[in-house]
Amino acid sequence: MYVEKDEKTISVTTTPRVPAWLTGLIPVLAIGLMLLLFTLVNPLAMFNNNLPPIENLAIDRIRVVENGFEVSVMNSGPQPVRIAQVIVDDAYWQFNVEPSGELPRFGRAVVTIPYQWIYAEPHRILLVTNTGLTFEGKVTIATLTPRPGLREFANYGLLGIYVGVIPVSLGLLWYPAMKRMRRKWLGFILALTVGLLVFLLVDTFLEVLETGAKLPGVFQGVPLALFAALLTWLAIMAVSAMQNRRNAAAGNVRAKGAFLATLIALSIGLHNFGEGLAVGAAFALGEAALGSFLVIGFILHNITEGIGIAAPLVSNRRSDEEPARAAPSLLTFSGLALLAGFPAVLGTWIGGFAFSPLLGTIFLGIGLGAIWQVIVEVTALLRRYAERENMHWVSWLNLAGFMLGLAIMYFTAFLVKF
Repeated sequence: MYVEKDEKTISVTTTPRVPAWLTGLIPVLAIGLMLLLFTLVNPLAMFNNNLPPIENLAIDRIRVVENGFEVSVMNSGPQPVRIAQVIVDDAYWQFNVEPSGELPRFGRAVVTIPYQWIYAEPHRILLVTNTGLTFEGKVTIATLTPRPGLREFANYGLLGIYVGVIPVSLGLLWYPAMKRMRRKWLGFILALTVGLLVFLLVDTFLEVLETGAKLPGVFQGVPLALFAALLTWLAIMAVSAMQNRRNAAAGNVRAKGAFLATLIALSIGLHNFGEGLAVGAAFALGEAALGSFLVIGFILHNITEGIGIAAPLVSNRRSDEEPARAAPSLLTFSGLALLAGFPAVLGTWIGGFAFSPLLGTIFLGIGLGAIWQVIVEVTALLRRYAERENMHWVSWLNLAGFMLGLAIMYFTAFLVKF
């Protein structure tokens, strides 16, 4: 079609419009065609000649029972695996696999080995596949693995209460004394809280690296934990922004402090879950001395964490002359103590009866993201606190509080690091 305009001829070409659904379907069809062609031609066939099979057998847990061992395994490799032989303490031994036959990718089985183990002695177990590859598991100290039961659940739950709930509650008892402090000393307590949380952040990150490395490579343990941390951080940011808007609209100062205290308790609770896992696993493996030291160390840790939870509850006074606001209810303190401490109970149960490196890695990642966001929140509160006094938030007193928080956590960690 031609159009005359200003003595110039302009050519206008019209093309039919392609439906929107078809423009999205064409790339999908192209990808499917490429995959079909790749499957039919199989360009990788020339690289697979005379190569040994790729096998990877992950030993999740070894349970010590009265008549031997029960080894839980998973095929984390790309090809099926068949367990052909078992070696215990350098001797070939009889065994039974349930389910029998080949293990498909991600398949799980339990290898039962009748064996007269020796109490408190180490034992070495080798699983040999039909291709001759070996995968090793160790029993560090042979002692009966606890079985779930009412008495066992009660004992491990009591351990968790001693590790988590009671110490946090003792730390919250500092609240009345903190209400009487002058504002500059409340800033000191907030800075101390930041120091505690920074130590927990670093400690949790190192635990993520250690626990994530124990996972089979197919699970990508460390990236999985970091993704969990990122999602947790973003989720808490969204919740915090929504809650701050509500509090600002209502002018509720106390609610701001209570919300921040809840965030601190939540992040500490997620960290205490990892501590409970460590305690439960130590006692389940028969390492009573290690478990006892862990309990003592975590108790000292969590007492100071209780102080950090209480700090935002008393940080809403605008001046030293302003009378202290009414204390939160006993129900509020009980809820904070349970939120921060009860995850240790859950951790001891899981660590004692069904420890899972995958579950531990995910929860540590969640704790990592939560602790980071709480550090941001408490630091912002500390800065607002200093601005009311026309002071810089990094004062010598606040720096001393931050260093004291780090020092307390560092030196109490001597009892839990081996």
